[in-house]
Amino acid sequence: MERSLVMGGKLSRRERREQVALWRYQVIRDVIDPELTCKQRGALVRAIAATPQPGLDGVAVRVSRESLDRWIKAWKRGGFDALLPLERQIAPKSDEAALVLACALKRERPERTCAQVRRIVVKTLGDAPSESTLLRRFRAEGLPQVHHLARGRFQADFVNEIWVGDALHGPKIAGRKTYLFAFLDDCARYVVAARWAYSEDTCRLAIALRPALLAWGIPLCVYVDNGAAFKDAQLARACARLGIRLIHSAPAQPQGRGKIERFFNTVTSQFLSEITPVEATPGGAQPGLVGSPVASLDELNDLFRAWIEASYHQTPNDTTGVTPAAKWAAGLAATPPRRLDPARISEAFLWSTQRTVTAAGTVQLFKNTYQVDIKLIGRRIELIYDPFDLAAPIRVEDQGRPAGDAQIIQISRHSHRKTAGTVADETPAPSPTTGIDYLRLLRQTHDQQLKAKGIDYTTLTPDNTEENPS
Repeated sequence: MERSLVMGGKLSRRERREQVALWRYQVIRDVIDPELTCKQRGALVRAIAATPQPGLDGVAVRVSRESLDRWIKAWKRGGFDALLPLERQIAPKSDEAALVLACALKRERPERTCAQVRRIVVKTLGDAPSESTLLRRFRAEGLPQVHHLARGRFQADFVNEIWVGDALHGPKIAGRKTYLFAFLDDCARYVVAARWAYSEDTCRLAIALRPALLAWGIPLCVYVDNGAAFKDAQLARACARLGIRLIHSAPAQPQGRGKIERFFNTVTSQFLSEITPVEATPGGAQPGLVGSPVASLDELNDLFRAWIEASYHQTPNDTTGVTPAAKWAAGLAATPPRRLDPARISEAFLWSTQRTVTAAGTVQLFKNTYQVDIKLIGRRIELIYDPFDLAAPIRVEDQGRPAGDAQIIQISRHSHRKTAGTVADETPAPSPTTGIDYLRLLRQTHDQQLKAKGIDYTTLTPDNTEENPS
């Protein structure tokens, strides 16, 4: 059944498997609500099994009770990844004689690498399986492995393949602690997204990430840690909607995160050191604090953007040997970014939750009351909303199908509590004191460069918003 759901599309295996997993989730999402009783869950499962479900190709299909039970157990066991179909086991096509010879060579001299074994087999037989095939065979035979690559030296093959994200705890600005959300392109070391905020939550994360997706395109993968903001269900929803593979690093195993950690070390030593006040020399002409104190969060973000563009992006990287700006520009020229319609990106960052419609045809959301279609009375529906504007009409879906909008009846909260302070996060602070102002000099330089070359807005939001082929 599911094989027919994805026929006809020119998608990769990974994309086809994720489409099927998302479809399975759409079918069972009402059933996996932890608030349901066993009786309610059983009734929902029977109703779903008795009703044809819209397939990915538009053809209605029926899902058996056994399949639903298996998917529900898989979801409880492993979440979204457990809903992915199993990959096909493709029979090996390599010459068995070459594999036998390779294993004999490895046993003869265990210190031989896969590359060395392959060279010997090619010299002997004229051809040989790939190094990855040899490695799999050696593992299956229990032969010892030789690792010559140092851990942590991985690098993406092209720009927009992997964005590495993390959060950095910063100084107090206007009496409040700050946090930096940043995303770094793994191949070019280019800062695709960076924003300081007063809170370390999913709203501030989205405010940093969403403009980067509009400006630079959609990466294949986002690699983040296990902080609360990165584990939030809303980020997982956004990535799933945009076809981004969201990967969390294993706890206590930071391999692959070295680049963002080194970037944060650079931020600390080159940027934060310039805005951290220091005590003046006793008896000096200017007692008290000197340096480059920052008065507001907006000013902190302005200075930080200037430092990134005028200093960090223009400094050759120790590993690549070129500047992040140059490598990023060359990478975009070689591999055009995958762009999506801005409306689709905006939709992906909407939030969703489930509610049961009352006998009056209403639902409650954060103490607000909304009216929905009376045909939905008693049903478990999904509300898709903008956390910044709870007064706007809210989209309603019933088992994955559009069911109109929920109209506000009574409102006591106009936005989600996590959005508080995202628009105006400033508190008056004393004016900066005297001292060498390196960061503001960088900002002047950056502003002059922008005025000299102008800003090509077409590169940020192109007129052609059609999706590029994957």
